[in-house]
Amino acid sequence: MVEFKAVINDITTGKSYQVNVEGHHANSLIGKQIGEVVDGIFVGLPGYKLKITGGSDKDGFPMRKDLPGARRRKVLLAGGVGFHPQMGGQRRRKTMRGNAISPDTSQLNMKITQPGSKTIEELFSNEASE
Repeated sequence: MVEFKAVINDITTGKSYQVNVEGHHANSLIGKQIGEVVDGIFVGLPGYKLKITGGSDKDGFPMRKDLPGARRRKVLLAGGVGFHPQMGGQRRRKTMRGNAISPDTSQLNMKITQPGSKTIEELFSNEASE
């Protein structure tokens, strides 16, 4: 069974919320790519639109937008996601995950692009009280 932890960032308040996504909602996210906008119903936010901004796999390797597919690759980096050089011109070969969500993905980073009718606090407080 596929299971993700979705970290949802509310850019208006600056707060982040972590939600476990499992079952058929997690299965419907497989194959989506970084930059795609998905419906918030997958993470328990009906009426919201969320943009996938990144994530990491089960071993902690980050997803990178410019790598197609879902597999791991060793990439020569001069900066950006996964490597921040200490000196100018420094490069390093690092293992990265592709931009597609796969069953090996453990964490998804998302941001809200279109809010719903209820606030996030209302929706998550209802789930916590159940």
